[in-house]
Amino acid sequence: MGARVRVPDLLVLGEELATILQPAQRSTITPEMPAPLLVVEVVSPGKSNEDRDYRYKRSEYAARGILEYWIVDPVSSKVTVLSLIDGLYEEAIFREEAAISSAVLPSLHLTATQILTAGQ
Repeated sequence: MGARVRVPDLLVLGEELATILQPAQRSTITPEMPAPLLVVEVVSPGKSNEDRDYRYKRSEYAARGILEYWIVDPVSSKVTVLSLIDGLYEEAIFREEAAISSAVLPSLHLTATQILTAGQ
């Protein structure tokens, strides 16, 4: 099977990866480059979209070594923060006014509600 291309809703790059991509005409992150620090996906309605974000991307992003993967789920009104620990993601779920906790963005001060309603 060929390489799978993902286009996340939001990426947070580390300094090394940002430096590598800066002079490039394209923003493709290849497997030999450092992994992004954080990927955020917003779940679209539908079972296939849920499966893609909760199952397939989860395993792909863990295998790629992405330190945090956030799943923003407006339908379920929750933000799931997955933190990479020893090659597997550990999950923390945030709802309503719960403050998001992030090892990648430790000074972040947002609640689940603020993230879920940001695009409205």
